[in-house]
Amino acid sequence: MQPKTLCVLGSTGSVGRQALEVAAAQGIPVRALTGGQNAALMEAQARACSPALVAMADETAAAQLRERLFGSGIQVLARPQGVERAAAMGCDAVLSAILGAAGILPTLAAIKTGCRVALANKEALVAAGSIVMPAVRRHGATLLPVDSEHSAIFQCLLTAGPGRPVRRVLLTASGGPFFGRTRAELAQVTARQALAHPSWRMGGKITVDSATLMNKGLEVIELAVLFDLPLEKIEVLVHRESIVHSMVEFEDRAVMAQLGRPDMRVPIQYALTYPQRLPLEAEPLDLVALGRLSFAAPDEQTFGALELCRRAYRRGGTAPAALSAANEVAVGLFLQGELPFLAIEQLCREVLDRHVQIEAPTLEQILAADAAARAQAAALAEPLRGAAQAELPQV
Repeated sequence: MQPKTLCVLGSTGSVGRQALEVAAAQGIPVRALTGGQNAALMEAQARACSPALVAMADETAAAQLRERLFGSGIQVLARPQGVERAAAMGCDAVLSAILGAAGILPTLAAIKTGCRVALANKEALVAAGSIVMPAVRRHGATLLPVDSEHSAIFQCLLTAGPGRPVRRVLLTASGGPFFGRTRAELAQVTARQALAHPSWRMGGKITVDSATLMNKGLEVIELAVLFDLPLEKIEVLVHRESIVHSMVEFEDRAVMAQLGRPDMRVPIQYALTYPQRLPLEAEPLDLVALGRLSFAAPDEQTFGALELCRRAYRRGGTAPAALSAANEVAVGLFLQGELPFLAIEQLCREVLDRHVQIEAPTLEQILAADAAARAQAAALAEPLRGAAQAELPQV
């Protein structure tokens, strides 16, 4: 059902901005917002939504925002503690769209209130799924996926009936901007080229993850954790048109799919208003005009991130957290023009190879593994700095 109050964690990011569009269109009151460093955008969002509380992870940005919102009556907090307070203030729904491992603690803070959590933060399940999923059950929270693929799978599984007789899940991938390239060609690509996604408009980090197929690998882990599925039942299928958002094959060989034009507002709205399907002003799907839908197997010889993610998940413990953290560091350096494209996978592989995971870790051990992997990735990157292309992205 439509929430009476909404908190958007990461409102200044791509998913967060679209969530506010959905909230405005459906008349959902926004009670809290959180962001990182963009005080100007947060001011605009706060004045449009009139939340009771706004939190910025960056202290300098929070100070700027206090000046901008002076006299508005909106409380401005700072640092991770302020973000967690916003998440835990008791809204009916919390959309978790903070980038990376920084979203784990706020997501858990929201779950502990027993509310509906619309999850767009992969790391909460990739790195800390063993903590998050039991917390959902313990606190009676509702966790609904926002990723278009996981939303599609959730919708298909609703038709499964007792026992959920799933033979396999077909997780679709666009293939990113470098589909069909060789590794020799990938050695020359720039950050600007990696940001030119063929069908989706997303933030820089997730767009680069799509180019390496790391995003799809992390989604495999997320899918296994969220729906309690073995890796053997999850297949990745490249679908360049990004129309079929994913499919589920049942034991009777019937295959259910969810289709639609690429538009993140669709899964965002569904996660916020489930089980209702409310009107949305979006581009309709015209299959005649589209003409064809194509599918291909991923090239895992050229794009090794998929198998890295499977290996991390099989190892278990803190291994997925270490891999995800290393990837965040490597992608950040690539976007700054300090690493070549292929070094992203190289750094991730080296960190995973060296990581000594802790089995059944506590949350503190997961966060410590994340921090250690970041430091190790930064150190391993030093000899590779300067090898990237000179062209910098416009982000």
